[in-house]
Order: sequence, then structure tokens, then C-alpha cells
Amino acid sequence: MGQHRDGPLRSDAQRNRERILEVALAELTRASDAPLSVIAKKAGVGQGTFYRNFPSREALILEVYRYEVRQVSEAACQLLHTRSPDQALREWMDRLVQYAMAKAGLADAIRKATSALGSLAGVGYGPLTEAVALLLEANEKAGTIRPGVTPDDFLLAIAGLWQIDPHGDWQARAGRLMDLVMDGLRAGAPGR
Repeated sequence: MGQHRDGPLRSDAQRNRERILEVALAELTRASDAPLSVIAKKAGVGQGTFYRNFPSREALILEVYRYEVRQVSEAACQLLHTRSPDQALREWMDRLVQYAMAKAGLADAIRKATSALGSLAGVGYGPLTEAVALLLEANEKAGTIRPGVTPDDFLLAIAGLWQIDPHGDWQARAGRLMDLVMDGLRAGAPGR
């Protein structure tokens, strides 16, 4: 009987954790010093539940960052199942833009957290590189991008994204940059 009760509690706990992460991403992007009590309240969880999941501000920020990287990375596979490879790549690039702007909004919070925890550089690189590789491979097989583009080539091509001011007209600027990168990837594609 006790084991049966644990199942739903685990799924409730998982939902609580994901709700906290979603709210924290929005709140910390808006204001890096957002109070943890506000995040807990907006997520609809008590202080005890909140601190059981995230015992410190740094732990929350690190997990928000990992959560966002995971969401962006997993989107590559989902998009490839429902879109043509070139549409999947372009839509994924838009998700990457959202991630980059959220990360920029979180920059102050991340900086404070990393001074306590060390660097976050390696946390996102692996999953994002794998997602890029998956999308590039699908597009190369479909003949929708030029052959031989590596994940490093792609990440270098979009590096300007991290120079865009997240407090300015970032949507238009980032959209234009991603369109230029996509046009460059399509140039020399065998299917064109």
C-alpha cells in the first residue's frame, strides 16, 4: 500500500519541481534578484516544498539553466518528428534565440551563482552541440543545407546572437541574424 502511494507523490513532486523551474526562469529573467518567496508563491508551492527541491538560490539558478538547456536541446528531436528538416532547424534556431535572451536576462543571477559554484560553461555545451549535430545531419541527408557543416561551424555562425542587447529590439535583430545564417546554410545545398 505504501509503495502505491509513492507513485503519485513522485509525479506530483516532479510537477512541482517543473512548475518552480518555469516560474523561476520567467522571474529571474525579468529580475535577477527576484525573491525566492515570490517564485515559490507564483509556482503555487510552500516554502518547505521549495527548499526541499532547491536548498539555495545558487542551486535554483543552476537548475534553471540546466532546465532551459534541456528544453532547447530536446526540442530538436521533437521538431524533426513534426517538420521537414529545414523547417525544424529554423524553428529550433528561434528556440535557441529565446534561450539566449533568457540566459542574457539571467546573466546577473548566473554570475552571482557561478562565483559560488564555479563555471557553468560546460553545462549547456554538450546537449546543445548534440541537438545541432542532429539537426545538421538531418538537413544534410535531405539536401537542404550545404554539406560538411559542423556543429562548431554553426555555433560560430550564430555567435553574434550573444552580442544582441536583450533589453533592446532583440526579436527583430535575432530573427534577421537567424535568417542570414539559414540562408548561408542553404547556399550550395544539393537540393537547391
